Amino acid sequence: MAEHEHVRVAVIGSGFGGLGAAVRLRREGITDFVVLERAGGVGGTWRDNSYPGCACDVPSHLYSFSFAPNPDWPRSFSGQEHIRAYLERVTDTFGLRPHLRFNAEVKRMTWDAERLRWDIETTAGNWSADVVVSATGPLSEPKLPDLPGLDAFPGKVFHSARWDHDYDLRGKRVAVVGTGASAIQIVPSIQPQVEKLTLFQRTPAWVLPRMDRPIGAAERAVHRALPFTTKLRRGVLWGLRELQVQAFTKHPGELGFVEQLAKRNMARAVKDPALRAKLTPDYRIGCKRILLSSTYYPALAQPNVDVVASGLSEVRGSTLVAADGTEAEVDAIVFSTGFHVTDMPIAERVVGPEGKTLAEVWSGGMQALRGASAAGFPNWMTIIGPNTGLGNSSMILMIESQLNYMADYLRQLDVLGVPPGPSGSGGGRVALDARPSAVRAWNHRVQERMKRTVWNTGGCTSWYLDASGRNTTIWPGTTAEFRRATRRVDLAEYSVLRAAGSRPEAGAESTEVAA
Repeated sequence: MAEHEHVRVAVIGSGFGGLGAAVRLRREGITDFVVLERAGGVGGTWRDNSYPGCACDVPSHLYSFSFAPNPDWPRSFSGQEHIRAYLERVTDTFGLRPHLRFNAEVKRMTWDAERLRWDIETTAGNWSADVVVSATGPLSEPKLPDLPGLDAFPGKVFHSARWDHDYDLRGKRVAVVGTGASAIQIVPSIQPQVEKLTLFQRTPAWVLPRMDRPIGAAERAVHRALPFTTKLRRGVLWGLRELQVQAFTKHPGELGFVEQLAKRNMARAVKDPALRAKLTPDYRIGCKRILLSSTYYPALAQPNVDVVASGLSEVRGSTLVAADGTEAEVDAIVFSTGFHVTDMPIAERVVGPEGKTLAEVWSGGMQALRGASAAGFPNWMTIIGPNTGLGNSSMILMIESQLNYMADYLRQLDVLGVPPGPSGSGGGRVALDARPSAVRAWNHRVQERMKRTVWNTGGCTSWYLDASGRNTTIWPGTTAEFRRATRRVDLAEYSVLRAAGSRPEAGAESTEVAA
């Protein structure tokens, strides 16, 4: 490898996961680390997604770090610009900027089995690290459908996560493809501007009202003066969502009442029976993520909007053709078609000791011990890894649990890697590699619990499922359960790799490698 800088920890990505990892490293007294970011600023998905109407569907006080409360959220559900500004403040408050390396996209990470380290090649130079913490996130790489004729479309084409702010939609005929969380925010935001909006809907979504409101100056002043009120508010929001989990994971039939609320919400805004029929899902609510909007249905009922209840299948010049044969002439296509979630591209760039990429190992489905460690990839951890997603609460809760696990992982490496004592015990560089049996056992427990959940039994096909139909995305339990499961590293679930000549701790399995 070319000349490079060595660090103890390399963090990949500077979204919530990466910045959270950086803060936790500093709080653990670790300052020998870098955060490698492919873009020119922090924010992750909240930097990349700047489409009109972009906002979070989790309440602001729950969608923030517990160690960095924000008493000044301007709305109960914050917009993209407020969340990105929050992450910038976290970066400055915790002194993270000296650790950031912008425009440093990771091209390849290779495990050096002799030196027990990761060699990292980026667009801004090379590094090596004892430990890699991958926080690229599942919503980082847009997914575009492979459509016949798309390359020859004469108009404008972009994905919602790569919004072209230089293109003026006013007076244009615009197609929005997809009906996920971003689409229901984009449609009402652009509908008043465009001449014609055609929504290509492969599957309708369940939509509940978005109970958003401004948070007044007096309310914010109370949170600033009495910090415990912010903590109390967060606790109440968390507790309410924990109480909902059983309906999603054990008793999906209980969600029927919520379906009725969603249907009433639709009926208030959509008076046309034919349009209501198009917008009514045929699967159990919760099987796909429940969406929140008070403006989506009213926008669809406007005279300049057409809903095509069929997926887009072909492009013929400026004519879009749906699977049912419906055609629409458009000037621009906005794809709101999601991300590479179950086939994360970063996995193609991680190369283990046997020369196999993580993508190859995960070709049959993603698996990671406690959502963090993949067998055969020592000292490599992921934040928001397999089966750590949530269907009803804040991912920040899961991220913080994984940061607890990361911190204990590093403590275990410190203990195992102490310099040799007078008796010659201990010592040397060490690495931890998740045992395949432990990964299989963890994944088996997760998948067994998944069988009863609404995500597996609700009758839909969602982005939670991989190509083989297995749910490798969602955590089938409460956030409290996950926090308990990731509080400590169990060394019995790992093999300890050591440099040749060092002696393992009593009871720990060791694999010696050449120094």
